[in-house]
Amino acid sequence: MRAARRVAESGFYHVVTRGNGKQIIFESDDDRAAFVRLLRECTNAEGVSVVAWCLMDNHVHIILLDPDGRISEVMRTLLTRYANRFNARTGHVGHVFQERFYSEAIESDRQLLAVVRYVHLNPEKGGLCAADKYRWSSYSEYVGNESAQLARTEIVLDMLQGAEGFISLIRESEDACAYVPRFELMDEADALTVATDALLAAGLCAPGDVKGLSKPRRNKAIVVLSELGFSIRRIERVTGVGRGTIAYVLRQERETRSEE
Repeated sequence: MRAARRVAESGFYHVVTRGNGKQIIFESDDDRAAFVRLLRECTNAEGVSVVAWCLMDNHVHIILLDPDGRISEVMRTLLTRYANRFNARTGHVGHVFQERFYSEAIESDRQLLAVVRYVHLNPEKGGLCAADKYRWSSYSEYVGNESAQLARTEIVLDMLQGAEGFISLIRESEDACAYVPRFELMDEADALTVATDALLAAGLCAPGDVKGLSKPRRNKAIVVLSELGFSIRRIERVTGVGRGTIAYVLRQERETRSEE
């Protein structure tokens, strides 16, 4: 049984949805524009507000204000409509997105600002370009360079005294407004569900069976969970693999990527 999603008393949520098996979900700017249009339509239909957003190649970050508990309806309709369009256009057969989207309740102003910063820095952290140069996020809306507003930027801008405050927030040091998605804070049942979905989507196995995999597949499972946001401690708990082994695998992975 899936763990129930945590309800935010504030109404704010950080939502992440990923391509099934890490597949690319946006192959062109037309795809991205279609997703933004559908996001606008689906949130408007359910009385939900977009606060910030960022489209990466194989995943999406959205901050939503959902005072009436309509987040599941919004995401189900959005992902179904986009997947149908994507499959019809590309001839792809099967799931486009992972079965379950991730949502984190945001319960304080400080947490909201931290998540806003995290979302807009995704292109930078992913090695694409500086946050202010990336087209497919709400950054330009926050600094007033976008006439067709999707995000309700006034919620955050009022907290920061305008666009200059937003720019300062994005450029702050990591320690000034640090944020890590709630994977490390979620309860064990929900963490196990998220880990299971990710590993099965990657063609692997349930977390409890990772220890019995061949070394290459075991290492792949560890990397999958790390990229999902799980800490070494969390990976150890859900898989039973020792933290020394996990640390070694992730160190080797970083070294391999640095050489590419």
